[in-house]
Formats: sequence, C-alpha cells, structure tokens
Amino acid sequence: MDLVLWRHADAQDGSPDMERALTGKGVEQAQRMAAWLNAHLPKSTRVLSSPAVRAYQTADALERKYETIPQIAPGADAVHVLAAAGWPDAKGCVLVVGHQPTLGEAASLLLFGEARPLSIKKAGLLWLTNRVRGDHPQTVLKGAMTVELL
Repeated sequence: MDLVLWRHADAQDGSPDMERALTGKGVEQAQRMAAWLNAHLPKSTRVLSSPAVRAYQTADALERKYETIPQIAPGADAVHVLAAAGWPDAKGCVLVVGHQPTLGEAASLLLFGEARPLSIKKAGLLWLTNRVRGDHPQTVLKGAMTVELL
C-alpha cells in the first residue's frame, strides 16, 4: 500500500482549535500541493481528513471525495492514524490529511520503529509504501514534498 501523510496548510491562530481556518497563504499552499498530488496520485486514492476545519479545507483543494475521520483529529495517537488508514494491509493508496506532531510520529514509527519527533512543514507531505523482502516487511520512503519545492 502507499500512504501519503499530508499536513494541513497554514492556519489562523486562535481557539477553539478545531475551528481554525486556513489563512490566505494556507489556501494557496493547499491549492498548489493539491495540483501536484492530483498529477501524481492514483484516481482510486482513498482520502481521509481530520475533522478540524484547517484539515478539511486543505483536503477540499483536491476536489476529490474524502472521509472525515475523528481518529486523526488534533492530538491523535500515531497508531490510531495508521489504523484508520489501514496500514499496512489496505489496497492501493491512502492519503491522510492531518496534523503535527501526529503525522511526523506516524512516519517515524513506520521508518524507525518508534514514534519520535519528525517535523513535516505546513502543507508538506511524506509518501511511504511497504513491501516484503524475503520474510521481512519494510517501509520505504517514496518521497517528501514541500510547497517551496514545487
């Protein structure tokens, strides 16, 4: 399976946290990354979003159907995010639109075997896949992208 961990774009400060919307800069970031993703993601990609406004506004930029999943809300545990995505057994590609530090911790867990701090820039993403070599399952980092690199 392919797993894309996409951090929400730049959002307004304030509270309540779940209602923070994207800034103008964030809308532009989301649109730019969404254009790149749409050029690279399979059409059959399953898209999951946190229920936080800033996350689903980021997901909206894809102009694809997505599911809002409470298990990937701010403060979620990395293991719950991976379970919601179906890692490692889901078929095809799953894109998760979520938050730091959870997405970084999920990537760290897959790459290094433990949830360590790993920062993903706003609107940035990590693209991972899995495979089996011999009898050993492996996680492979397929790519990392930031808006600045587009």
